[in-house]
Amino acid sequence: MNIVLFEPEIPQNTGNIGRLCVATNSRLHLIEPLGFELSDRYLKRAGLDYWQYVDLKIHPSLEAFYQSEALTPSEHFCLSKKADKLYTEVALTSSDYFMFGRETKGLPDEILSAYPERNLRIPIFHNGVRSLNLANSVSIIAYEAIRQTMLGPK
Repeated sequence: MNIVLFEPEIPQNTGNIGRLCVATNSRLHLIEPLGFELSDRYLKRAGLDYWQYVDLKIHPSLEAFYQSEALTPSEHFCLSKKADKLYTEVALTSSDYFMFGRETKGLPDEILSAYPERNLRIPIFHNGVRSLNLANSVSIIAYEAIRQTMLGPK
């Protein structure tokens, strides 16, 4: 599985996601610019002693990511609170790419509008909650893809 973070801003989230990627045997893609240095102590602290085992690829831009991975924008899922389709409404696999946006702004509209049918959301049931924590969102999607791969779609 491939977890893609578009311009992540908070090192603790990225550290936690890195640890999750090790646990799920997933590759972590970071699309620059990053809101922190990879040497950041908060990143390392959140990743614990697992950070050295993260299968990490850093991409200088979105275009470089697409070129490096030989992907088109239609070959990955984008997670956004703006999406109409729930993540439970599609078949996910452990070979998919899942792109998540910045903690403060999410994914830019130009990414989301390119292939709206590839946009997924995680439901939030209380109007006062704007979004979920990025690391929690990645966990939900990663384990749903694993569940579907192991057990088949609902």
